[in-house]
Amino acid sequence: MKRLLTFTAFLFSVNALMSQSVVDESKALLQRIIPAQANQFVIEQTNGADGDGFEISSSNGKILLKGNNGVSIASALYYYLNEYCHAQITWNGVNLKLPKLLPKPGTKVVKKSPYKYRYDFNYCTFNYSMAWWDWKRWEQEIDWMALHGINMPLAITGEEYTWYLVYKELGFSDEDLKGFFCGPSYFSWFWMGNIDGWGGPLPLTWMKSHFELQKKIVARQRSLGMKPVLPAFTGHVPLAFKKKFPNAKLKSSNWTNGFADTYILDANDSLFAIIGEKFLRKQTELLGTDHLYSADTFNENEPASDAPEFLSQLSAKVYEGMHNADPDAVWVMQGWLFFTDRKFWKDPQTEALLKAVPNDKMIILDLATEIEPVWKRTNAFYGKPWIWNMLNNFGGNTNLFGRMETVAAEPANAWNSPLNGNMSGIGLTMEAIETNPVIYELMMHHSWNDQPIDLKDWLPKYVRNRYGVENKDAQKAWQILKETIYTVPKDKYIRDGAESILQARPTLDSLTRWTKTKLNYIESDLWPAWDALIKASTACKSSDGFRYDLVDVTRQVLANHALTLQQKFAVAYKKGDRFSFNEYSRRFLELIDDMDKLLGTRKEFLLGSWVKNARAWGLDESEKALYEFNAKDLITLWGDKNCPLNEYACRQWNGLLKDFYKPRWEQYIAQLNSNLSTDAVLDQAAFVAKIKDWEWNWVNTRRDYVTEVSGDAVLVSKMLYNKYRAGLGK
Repeated sequence: MKRLLTFTAFLFSVNALMSQSVVDESKALLQRIIPAQANQFVIEQTNGADGDGFEISSSNGKILLKGNNGVSIASALYYYLNEYCHAQITWNGVNLKLPKLLPKPGTKVVKKSPYKYRYDFNYCTFNYSMAWWDWKRWEQEIDWMALHGINMPLAITGEEYTWYLVYKELGFSDEDLKGFFCGPSYFSWFWMGNIDGWGGPLPLTWMKSHFELQKKIVARQRSLGMKPVLPAFTGHVPLAFKKKFPNAKLKSSNWTNGFADTYILDANDSLFAIIGEKFLRKQTELLGTDHLYSADTFNENEPASDAPEFLSQLSAKVYEGMHNADPDAVWVMQGWLFFTDRKFWKDPQTEALLKAVPNDKMIILDLATEIEPVWKRTNAFYGKPWIWNMLNNFGGNTNLFGRMETVAAEPANAWNSPLNGNMSGIGLTMEAIETNPVIYELMMHHSWNDQPIDLKDWLPKYVRNRYGVENKDAQKAWQILKETIYTVPKDKYIRDGAESILQARPTLDSLTRWTKTKLNYIESDLWPAWDALIKASTACKSSDGFRYDLVDVTRQVLANHALTLQQKFAVAYKKGDRFSFNEYSRRFLELIDDMDKLLGTRKEFLLGSWVKNARAWGLDESEKALYEFNAKDLITLWGDKNCPLNEYACRQWNGLLKDFYKPRWEQYIAQLNSNLSTDAVLDQAAFVAKIKDWEWNWVNTRRDYVTEVSGDAVLVSKMLYNKYRAGLGK
């Protein structure tokens, strides 16, 4: 009996310490978010026996926030700020203009999450947006995640250092690994087995610094109650593996985007499970574990066979490596392969891959459910727990885009469907962040609701919270944006938002492979939203979110208009009308300058920050130069000068417009002008070959760009409105 009482006291002590830790972490978050008002809150932890939830009430003149963990408490805070203070926190605009004395809730608010998991991140996010983040930026993001209810983030920063240690223990030399680890811009595709070495060789200093960063990331996430998803082995090995293990069963794989083959260890080779187990044991030793492991075996690569038994054996071996290291391991798989390669992954193949792993040991991410709900054609992933995810952004492209009605309704519709199998969560799987904040606020509003969101109620609140005032013109603008930018016709397949022709490698055509110019709305239907935002600027100009939105809508209107001007000078060139050609090409180049000036008024659109943050990680000039190359290459050529992915990750950024896109077009227009003077025929292929050399030189040239905003966002937007509005479409 005495032992039992002692043990009970011990458990009580441990629980008390854990509870205090949650309270302390929540108070620290409060201090980071609203330091001036933090002392007006009281924090309490609940037991969470029936899942994640929170309560908001008044207690002894203070605001009481209760939750079962830090995420729930942070979500309570954000709910309070939204509903009682008309406040908002997004990547692109923060409104925290709060009264000194905060209002007290009149009645208790109680919220429960229907979803066990609220997932965050795509592999690609770690490069298209987060490649150069330091701890300060990561801390802000983790706070944002907690405020928005996220409890299951992908956590792969610094993975390369764990692999470095594993391969060193296996007897590999630094020289063996030199061509394996890629540069910092390309880890996503290295981790997924698509490329080796590109953008490297990777300095060991980078590996060590980012492993230290990863320790901070997962520690903070766990302290708030999140369960990070850590990486596992998928079979991708160095070329030197052949030399070290000559009898190993290897197959080459090619991503088909202009990169060399990578090498995959056959899952039936005995080394596969051994290395998988060795990696996880090393990772657990260094970082601990929450038993969630990400592994994507066929990212945009097909297996060697479509035989169901082969696929079952393969997934069983991947899981075996996890299970041997951690009997509680749960495999988290991105369902991208089922979306991108539907011809291969028919029902027998999909079912075979999934059913080889116990249902409670695998979670499937339906990666782009808002575009195509794969769960509906796979029998809800054959009994596996799965998560409804919104992808929305590809490549970090700068465009206004989203499926607002779909995002408002379909997660809840799926949750309430009798055919949803074992749906267990919702999530965000964007390739890049820091665009279209409204779509992400809307998606994560589902965290604490199991019914479709009524946009007639939600959107006006969003605008009110964002701008800090009630304004009819602002509300009108957003109704137009909802019906244009944020609506995708159901009878058309439009995967993502359009880009601008000004970002395309110069051409007389109206679109190129990656700089797609096809809009999901009628161009002129957007113009009244611009009108309304300009009218709202007097009342809303002090709002950070409004200033961002005004610049972003102005940018989008002008980016669309660029196509009109480009097609005008293309037609004039073909007709031999030199006067019209000169007029429209001049206006086109002037538009690029004007957009560059506009984008220089907001920090979100500065190439200079991207390059500066990349160089800041370098410890000497050679490292700084390598990181600058990585930063500039990813968002332009993507690979070498002949890479077919050029412009996939293009951005409309200050500095990039004026120093990269404009000079390309100037050279093209000069060539066309010369042709008009001499009656020469345009040799497009010769121009492309020449401009590729210029682009490659640009990527490899050392240059600083402005890192501080210049000009007033509202005044510059108004100036461009007065200059362009009357002539749109002409």
